[in-house]
Amino acid sequence: MSVAPIRVAQALAGRRRADRSSLPQMSPLSQAMAGVLGLALFAAAAQAEEAPAPPKQDAAQTLQTVQVTANQLGTVTEGSDSYTPGTIATATRLVLSPRQTPQSISVITRQEMNDFGLNGIDDVMKVTPGISIVTYDSERTEYYARGFAVQNFQYDGIPMARDSAYSAGNTLSDMAIYDRVEVLKGATGLLTGMGDPGATINLVRKKPTRELAGSATLGAGAWDSYRAEIDVGGPLTESGRVRGRAVAAYQDKHSNVDHYQRTNQVFYGILEADLTDNTLLTVGADYQDSDPQGSSWGGIPLLDSRGNFNSMPRSFNNGARWSSWAQYSRTAFATLEHTFGNDWVAKLQLNHQVNGYDAPLGAAAGGNPDPVTGAGVSMWVGKYVGETTSNAADLYVSGKFEWFGREHELVVGGSVSRKHWINNGYSPQPGYATGVADYYAWTGDVPEPNWQWGYGDDQITRESGAYVVGRFDLADPLKLIVGSRIANYKSPDTDESGVIVPYAGLVYDLNRNFSVFASYSTIFKPQGNQDEQGRVLDPLEGRSYEAGLKAEFFDGRFNASAAVFQLDQDNFAEPTGGLTPSGGIAYRGLMGVRTKGYELEMSGQVAPGWQVQGGYAHKIARQQSTKVSTLEPEDQFSLHTSYRLTGPMQGWSVGGGARWQGTTFGTITNPANGQSQVHRTEPYWLLDAMARYQFNDQLSATLNVNNLLDKHYYTIFSWYSTYTWGEPRNVRLTVTYKF
Repeated sequence: MSVAPIRVAQALAGRRRADRSSLPQMSPLSQAMAGVLGLALFAAAAQAEEAPAPPKQDAAQTLQTVQVTANQLGTVTEGSDSYTPGTIATATRLVLSPRQTPQSISVITRQEMNDFGLNGIDDVMKVTPGISIVTYDSERTEYYARGFAVQNFQYDGIPMARDSAYSAGNTLSDMAIYDRVEVLKGATGLLTGMGDPGATINLVRKKPTRELAGSATLGAGAWDSYRAEIDVGGPLTESGRVRGRAVAAYQDKHSNVDHYQRTNQVFYGILEADLTDNTLLTVGADYQDSDPQGSSWGGIPLLDSRGNFNSMPRSFNNGARWSSWAQYSRTAFATLEHTFGNDWVAKLQLNHQVNGYDAPLGAAAGGNPDPVTGAGVSMWVGKYVGETTSNAADLYVSGKFEWFGREHELVVGGSVSRKHWINNGYSPQPGYATGVADYYAWTGDVPEPNWQWGYGDDQITRESGAYVVGRFDLADPLKLIVGSRIANYKSPDTDESGVIVPYAGLVYDLNRNFSVFASYSTIFKPQGNQDEQGRVLDPLEGRSYEAGLKAEFFDGRFNASAAVFQLDQDNFAEPTGGLTPSGGIAYRGLMGVRTKGYELEMSGQVAPGWQVQGGYAHKIARQQSTKVSTLEPEDQFSLHTSYRLTGPMQGWSVGGGARWQGTTFGTITNPANGQSQVHRTEPYWLLDAMARYQFNDQLSATLNVNNLLDKHYYTIFSWYSTYTWGEPRNVRLTVTYKF
């Protein structure tokens, strides 16, 4: 087997481009979903003027004495009992509330993760409004937003781009060490520099607590899956000027899929030290390992050799028993933050991260099986071992200043990063048999080959940039945010310097609860393709236009937004039919993908004890009138909610979730006639349920049921002409003790 399946995944990220269709009208289903969100918004608005702030309840499954605090990353959500954030800083480094931020942003808080057992980043993305997931195989998923794959990750606001083809732990991140996950929609080049314009995911780590607090959690679930967590934090000196926190988690997750299981190990430690009353030093490290057995590679062929749907059991695993795609990450980080006498802040952030993989892979994945004999399928076989070492630094100052009698805010900063990727590919030694006699009798019980080295990659990528952004108080209700980044990028085949990445946003407060906003943001992505003269094409340029309405109630405990957007990506590389001077394929840059759509979202407290988080998203992406990014649904809805009972039922919390997505489709080849055809999935609903009982201040138990109605559904990956079944109904019981 060649490296084609890996290379296909690499190419996939470059094929999401679009056109300029008009924004479609809302369908009846869209209107119904909007009505659900509108009713909740109306309920919040009706109470906003008269309902006093409820007393703070004890948070189940979080550190008991955690105080709600804010820092330069925004408001800590742990201990808030809330499904909405207080403040965020992902968009501009300015610490703003969601209503003050002129872009759509979704935040999954610590409380929602605890309530619904969102232990992995895939779990979090499944409930995030406007995000969809495409499954390649058992170890690789890719997230989509607004027509583009999400390749931009941040950790405490420090950008770390993901390698989607080989994967290296980003989409297997364990949530035990994180306070919240922020998803900023649209182009985010002001702070990230390079990437695609769909969205950026920022994972914000837990912080030390000022009082001793901790928790221990044990969980057991379907298919003999087990998990344990320990989390302890507090002062390390009598004065409390040095504080620490340590988190460890271990998960042994078996599966409904034959001969597959995965163990995860997570360790995290962080120290904070008040060097002076105005200077804070933070150092920390985390360690995450994912060790699977029986990894699949690709999915199930969509069609059999006669061109019919190849229906296989949900338990079918195309991977060999020895197949494994182990991934790991090691991170060390430090920040130094100083507050000056005039309330200006200077902050230096350093991040060192190593992401690696060791993947001897074998799977019955090539071809289409004969429905009678099971013949016609061969194995994909290959081994990939690699590691990416990333170093990043970011330094900025921020503060307020007076100008023309009004107070404004300013951030000035710069960043540098270096990424070194090493990869080695291996193939079986001659003579290894890759044929599969009967696909329908496949059990994965085949020998592992003796490997021989085939090729190697060794690449260094450097980025640097300087940015400035200001928030100007133009009038009491009107705020203007404007800024820019000067970005530089250098890789083995690309050298771009002095790229201007502008940003602008406007927020107008209609009254104490509602604001309208508009924003323009950009991003760029270098490419190594050349034209017929040997000139490297200009970078892909992403632009995001967005406008909408935002609402805030109960002093920020409930937030809602409605937005329309348009995303463009230009300089798409199209083959010219000619050659470059060196004999390679020549390309020209074309206008690319255009995505148009709208999103509705709400999160937070609708009434005392009642938390909600949900949204509806619609988008259509086209390139020269042809729909693209069709593996992402054009319409999707999610709603998760929990309610803390009172009176005779005090101690109980109940909740549920509903997720719906429309059809997805992709073009595949029919093996019966060799012609292309479109394969479509059916829309589907998934329902979840949760119940918790708080025995006392320390002890609680939570029951989660996912896919409550045991819906049969699958996702497709048309580049492989494969599909992957979704998980059947499964139950998990978690017991938490706080101390």
